[in-house]
Amino acid sequence: MKAYIHSVGSYVPDRRISNHELSSMVDTSDEWIFSHTGIRNRHVSPDEVAASDLAVNASLKVLKSSGIDPSDIDLVLVATTTPDFIGIPSTACIVQHRVMAKNAGAMDISAACTGFIYGLETARMFIHSGTASYILVIGSEVFSKIVNWKDRNTCVLFGDGAGAAIVAANRGNTESEIIDSVLKSEGHGANYLIRPVGGTKNPFIPGKSKVEDMYIKMEGRKVYNFAIRAICQTIDCLLRRNKLNLEDVKYIVPHQANVRIIKAAAKRLNIDVEKFYMNIEEYANTSAASIPIAMEQMEREGLLRRGDTILTVGFGGGLTYGGNLIKW
Repeated sequence: MKAYIHSVGSYVPDRRISNHELSSMVDTSDEWIFSHTGIRNRHVSPDEVAASDLAVNASLKVLKSSGIDPSDIDLVLVATTTPDFIGIPSTACIVQHRVMAKNAGAMDISAACTGFIYGLETARMFIHSGTASYILVIGSEVFSKIVNWKDRNTCVLFGDGAGAAIVAANRGNTESEIIDSVLKSEGHGANYLIRPVGGTKNPFIPGKSKVEDMYIKMEGRKVYNFAIRAICQTIDCLLRRNKLNLEDVKYIVPHQANVRIIKAAAKRLNIDVEKFYMNIEEYANTSAASIPIAMEQMEREGLLRRGDTILTVGFGGGLTYGGNLIKW
């Protein structure tokens, strides 16, 4: 049984922080942030809002637009680096309950910014096996809770948001399909993007652990070089494996991390950068949520039509990377 993306939805918090406002909090400027990242704004959740709250909002939107009853959902997958709780319970279980998907299994996917790509492929395999007909795949992040707002190297990069897709079994009534996926990892780079304290490796010990080690830390240059290589390898692999040319692909939907990364990869591959859909200027890096947020915006703006071929590509902590080849 083939799988396809039936519907998409997204949600971002109302609170919007501009580069200008951020420059009053840390030593930076709108000009520096935009010239180095392509970011102008980011949306940030209230203190009481968790990843599940954003995920539920995005999920309710996609369920409403799809016309699918929540009781028909067979599995809920939540890709997140910022779960409500550490390990137990999964954020997916909280979402499953709140959207009333009473017949669904639920689990989280931890693949950082590549998480939604991993989620789509996981859903595709469940449907291909015949064990599921409708799967709710969500990327949801509240990075505002894990960035150090005194560290200008990281706090300027991230935003909060959620995107959701219903992946459904194709019963022959559409040509749409998730055609192929590439999922890769390079664990030797685990320390390039990390929250050093808070897990079982280095538990937080009051009076001993540094609070700032609870926040995300990044070796920017190493991540930058990895990301460019990952984008290029993924696009090349998906095209070659499926005997396609770049002209066969309408849009490439990249993880929205940094405009410089995307432009450098486009130059290396000799691709017109206009083929890459980007909305990072408004939303910043929303990690696992960036690709579904972009998909929903593209569909809403009329950029995606049934039958269009698109390619997603992502990269993130772990290190992980990958992509999906999709007929919309």
